[in-house]
Amino acid sequence: MFKGIQTALLILALAGAGEAAAQSPNDQSKANGMETDVAGLKQAMLGEWESIAPEVRPSAAKNSDGSLKPFYLKRTFKYQPSDRFELEIVNSADPFGAVPLARIRIGGHMLWRGAHPIAPGAQKVDFVADEAYEVTPLAIGFADLLNKVASAGYAPWTVDTPQSIFGKTFAPFGLQQGTNFMEYDLVYLRGSLLFWGARNIDGRGFDTEQNRPTNLQIPLIRK
Repeated sequence: MFKGIQTALLILALAGAGEAAAQSPNDQSKANGMETDVAGLKQAMLGEWESIAPEVRPSAAKNSDGSLKPFYLKRTFKYQPSDRFELEIVNSADPFGAVPLARIRIGGHMLWRGAHPIAPGAQKVDFVADEAYEVTPLAIGFADLLNKVASAGYAPWTVDTPQSIFGKTFAPFGLQQGTNFMEYDLVYLRGSLLFWGARNIDGRGFDTEQNRPTNLQIPLIRK
């Protein structure tokens, strides 16, 4: 049996060598070039980024007439070495950001999944909140709502008091105990503009590979 395993391993090794030999120098150069492009993209992304102005998204929530409710927000994003990231989102009740409702802070890692077809240089990226997830109510109405729908396992929600929801059940965001929030997204850098994926027009989140965005979102600029 041991001899048979050795023979099988030898066949696999020879097959692999033959496959490598069959690759043209152009194919290998192209692969090396793609790796270099991603490394350059990561280097260029290092630092802090922010929204140009308050932005709008279609949310998954609906109005009484069936139309999607708008979701207004501003983003601050920090990309760090070793693929670490920090993201802060301030959600507002109005399109001008004058009435903030909540601040959301997420920390974790980015997983690079290969080229995205939307534009040359765009990359598929998964954002995994495996370090931190925090919510701070900024309005009494939002704090009251959380006290009704997310009280179990949390202290009473009060304005300007953050609470960690990391690794916990949090019904408003669909989080389950012991799981990390993750989104299947994309990244595209053009000059001083950093794009992620545009929200699906029907309000679907980026919770599966099938729901990964296909177009570009409003860009972030250097902070």
